[in-house]
Amino acid sequence: MKPRIAIPLPHSQRPDYNQRSLPYYKHAIEASGGEAVEVPLNASPEEVAKIITDCQGVLLPGSPADVDPQKFGEERDPQTADSDPLRDNADELLLQDAYNMRKPVFGICYGLQSLNVWRTGTLVQHIESSSLNHAVGSKAGLSHAVSVEPHSRFAEIVGATATIPVNSSHHQSANVVGDGLRVVARAEDKIIEAVEGTNPEHFVLAVQWHPERSFDTDVASQALFKRFVDEARKYKPKTQ
Repeated sequence: MKPRIAIPLPHSQRPDYNQRSLPYYKHAIEASGGEAVEVPLNASPEEVAKIITDCQGVLLPGSPADVDPQKFGEERDPQTADSDPLRDNADELLLQDAYNMRKPVFGICYGLQSLNVWRTGTLVQHIESSSLNHAVGSKAGLSHAVSVEPHSRFAEIVGATATIPVNSSHHQSANVVGDGLRVVARAEDKIIEAVEGTNPEHFVLAVQWHPERSFDTDVASQALFKRFVDEARKYKPKTQ
């Protein structure tokens, strides 16, 4: 039986963005042996709970929104985009269930930021004065390299001991890393590019780039999705 992966819609007010981006996530999940289950952002908490009960993993996708800086105790930077409260609520419900039940979590771009803030971390609201253009966009393909933390779960998954090339389409990043997370990849300008959970019994991984976009051509992207789906396949409900 295929593991079911809950994916909240990327944005509550941007159906155009959802239509462009969601198929990439679903394709990567399905090509890796999973079943993608969409979570509507207008669903009630009870409806979300019903959906997630039937799922074995949570994927938090990218979004054109930015997390509300009030959530991590900062004034809003002029460059910070509007938040999406419905997406925030869905992410929080899915993360709460995943952490309570130790279901695998995979965050991508905004999903990393959402996870980090939920774990009481903070964000760089706008990356400036960098030698790299992190917001180069989806059409540029692979944009820069990230250094991989040795002896990490992330390094073991991608099979790298030094660096891997990634695409780049973001203007924010994690700053102070949240509770129970650790940095496992950085760009050459020290921007955090990946974090993972510190609990060896709970698979939690998030990356700042978009492996779903490079899934068909990049071995590391394929490895990330395959491992996530494999973890969901092995998932057994937490016992007290």
